[in-house]
Amino acid sequence: MRMSPLNLYFLGFEILVLVLFLVCLKNAWQRGSSVVWQLFAGVIFGLLLEWATIQQLDAYEYGSFLVMLGPVPVVVGVAWGTIIYSVRGFSDRTSLPEWARPVLDGLMGLNIDLSMDAVAIRLGMWDWGKGPDYQYFGVPYNNFWAWFWVVFFFSASLRLMSKLPGFWGRWFSPAGAIICGTAGVLITNELITNIPNDLIHYATIVAVLGSALLLILALRPEVQARSRAAFVFLVPLGFHAYFLIAGLVSGAILNPPFLLVVSIVMSIIALWLHRGALNYWYRSNKETKTEKASN
Repeated sequence: MRMSPLNLYFLGFEILVLVLFLVCLKNAWQRGSSVVWQLFAGVIFGLLLEWATIQQLDAYEYGSFLVMLGPVPVVVGVAWGTIIYSVRGFSDRTSLPEWARPVLDGLMGLNIDLSMDAVAIRLGMWDWGKGPDYQYFGVPYNNFWAWFWVVFFFSASLRLMSKLPGFWGRWFSPAGAIICGTAGVLITNELITNIPNDLIHYATIVAVLGSALLLILALRPEVQARSRAAFVFLVPLGFHAYFLIAGLVSGAILNPPFLLVVSIVMSIIALWLHRGALNYWYRSNKETKTEKASN
């Protein structure tokens, strides 16, 4: 039986996430076993929060991917862990005070989702059950609220508990981040879905996300460019590229064409944010190849 084009998009996404996860795993392995545990904790957190959110809200359902854990595709949990690991890697290379880094992490996650979610539902990867014209082209505004808090809570919990001394800081903090992160997401889910007034509901989302953005802009962080940690830019650029290409091939990103505009804008923002690291990585690899050739 021939695989349908829709399944090919699923398969392509799973391959992409696996490759990006392995890139992150290589970096984590080089940094030590406790960092590997942080990466895997992000995956466990992603799977748990997806299952818990589906049980709590019953607001969406996933298509059939290759490997499923109940209603949740394993690739989604791996994607969460990979994204969280990469955005933390980026914010750790900025001049932001540590307390503000989880805020930037949440915004970096949103940069990916703004170009991904509306295309993904048109590819059948998941379904909010509201139709393609609902709110943000079929994606509830609550989703963006949730994305910010998912990344924020895990990042903040992990950073805070990593300050515990010795064994507790290295090994307990990821487990604590799974628990605290999931609890934080469920609480904020409950909060936003129980605001009865639409105006207050949407104003709350705009106020929180807008305040987060204004805070980071006000702090004017500088980014350390001298890093060969390619995972920091490969993860966001990989997601942007995949959904841009898959969206164009399928035509999903042209329904409506504004999705293409959003995808391009989010990709440009990601490229701009990572421009220093990309340039340094390129020049470093070029110099390495030149040295090997001369020897």
